[in-house]
Amino acid sequence: MGSIALGAAVAVLTGAGAGVGIGVATSKAAEAIARQPEAKGDINKALLLGCALAEATAIYGFVIAILIIFLLK
Repeated sequence: MGSIALGAAVAVLTGAGAGVGIGVATSKAAEAIARQPEAKGDINKALLLGCALAEATAIYGFVIAILIIFLLK
C-alpha cells in the first residue's frame, strides 16, 4: 500500500511543475507587455495557449494518480 501512495504522490508532483511553468510564463508575458504594449493581444494569445498546455500536464498527472490509487489496490 505504501508504494501505491508513493507512486500517486510522484504523479501529482506534475502540478508543482505546472504551477512553476505558469508563473514563469506569466511573469515573462508581463515583462513583454511592459516593453511592447502594442503587442498585448499576440502576447496574451501565446500566454493562454502555454498556460493551457502546462495545466494539461498537471491534469494528466492527477488522472494518473487517481488511476494508480483505484486500479492498483
